[in-house]
Order: sequence, then structure tokens, then C-alpha cells
Amino acid sequence: MSTDTPDTMNEDSIADDWAQALEEQASSGATVEPAPAFDAPNAPSANTMPPGGSNATQDIQMVLDIPVQLSVELGRVKVPIKYILQLAQGSVVELDALAGEPMDVLVNGYLIAQGEVVVVNDKFGIRLTDIVTPSERMRRVSKS
Repeated sequence: MSTDTPDTMNEDSIADDWAQALEEQASSGATVEPAPAFDAPNAPSANTMPPGGSNATQDIQMVLDIPVQLSVELGRVKVPIKYILQLAQGSVVELDALAGEPMDVLVNGYLIAQGEVVVVNDKFGIRLTDIVTPSERMRRVSKS
């Protein structure tokens, strides 16, 4: 008898679907670098850290489980409250982004990457196309 629960089997099925979609993309000639899984067993450990970095390793280990807000922004618009009160089902809100433009990926409100929408089995995802460099992120944070 299997010890898998329906939730575990469903998660495995979804992961297989995403893997298959990425393989299809790779076979079509596009280059893909899969992101590391959050619970990856091969994530950096104390053994892969530079020598003398044991304190740094302990420090980074302390923050790895801190939850952050990850959001993908399609676009923005500033509107008066009277416009919002007039919205109804079927209303269209025009955003400042153009169709086909990359979407912004934000962590706690700070831009970290841009990407494009992908759909697998009626689920939306985002394929990262451009990562903001750490130095650029620091420059943007210091401006705020």
C-alpha cells in the first residue's frame, strides 16, 4: 500500500507537468535555467561555503526560513476613488504597461526580476527573463 496522500500525488503531478513544459521549451531551442527548488537538498550548505565563513553560514541559515512577499506586477494605474466606485463586473481598467512587456517580479515591494507569463494546465507561472543584479538592487533600495 502506498503512503502517498492525494495532496502529495497532486503536487507531484503538477511538478511533473511544469518539468515537462520546461523540457518542451528546451527542446524547441530556447535556453532555460530552472530555478532551484525552495527545499532543494543540494542547496548551499556549510560544506560549500568559503573557508572561514562559518559565522556567515550560521547567519545566512538563520534568515533562509523568513517568509517574504513575492508578487508579480502586470502594471499600475492611479485613479480617483470615484472611478473605483463605478467599477462593476466586466469593467476594464487600463494599466500603464503595454501588452507583451515583461512583468515585474517584486519581493517585499522591491524589483528583483522581470519575466513573462507561462501557462501549464490552466495554472499561471512566470518565466524569469531578466534578474536585477545585487548591486542594482542595493542602488534602488538606497534611493527609497
